[in-house]
Amino acid sequence: MELDGKVAVVTGGTRGVGAGIARAFVRAGAEVVVCARRPPDVPLPGTEFVPLDVRDTDAAGRLFAGLPRLDVLVNNAGGAPHRLLTEAGPERHARVVELNLLAPLTVSLAAYDRLRHSRGSIVMIGSVSGGRPSPGTAAYGAAKAGLENLARSMAVEWAPDIRVNTLVVGMVRTERSHLHYGDRDGIAAVARTVPLGRLAEPSDVGRAAVFLASDAAAYISGASLKVHGGGERPAFLDAAGAGRVSGHPPTADKES
Repeated sequence: MELDGKVAVVTGGTRGVGAGIARAFVRAGAEVVVCARRPPDVPLPGTEFVPLDVRDTDAAGRLFAGLPRLDVLVNNAGGAPHRLLTEAGPERHARVVELNLLAPLTVSLAAYDRLRHSRGSIVMIGSVSGGRPSPGTAAYGAAKAGLENLARSMAVEWAPDIRVNTLVVGMVRTERSHLHYGDRDGIAAVARTVPLGRLAEPSDVGRAAVFLASDAAAYISGASLKVHGGGERPAFLDAAGAGRVSGHPPTADKES
């Protein structure tokens, strides 16, 4: 899964999952450009930082026009604060959709000519929120569902020149985990809900992105690879267990 001599751009690559992806690409031998609106607090060794608002079509065009070549684009920039639907106006939810769905399309279109020339690939960073109810981040979940569908359509339209795949990412331990999961005890409690018993590390996502960008995945396009530690334990199993402990086991349906 080596990427020696390849040039990769990672949007939102200055912290968290994006930084983990950038580090993994550097370790694989790629030349890595990381993009964000602000530079990283601590420079990432082996990377070049370029400021970019991924929603700015003209700025995205200038970025890719200035690169000597491009082999991989990782559309990682995104996110959303926790906000119930009725706690914000439509314009705020629309901005979440813009950042998490329309911006990856904007950046991919800007990169298209360079990627077609190199027969490169695009890796979308999706979320498990796109495949299940996402209360508190409903617009984000809807955007991520759309992103996965967009990637599949791009994989067909842009074949055979460009491969397009999605990493469907679950819960990740980053420097901002406390904002989502609380203190150390809260994070540990959340981790216990994951079948593998821990949250993902950014490096876990990074290694998966390297795989999809490498020649090891040369025949993989239009795919969605789940990086979620086994997903979520079904809630009914715990409810059934509670019923047995209380001495009132749940009834089972019987065939007639």
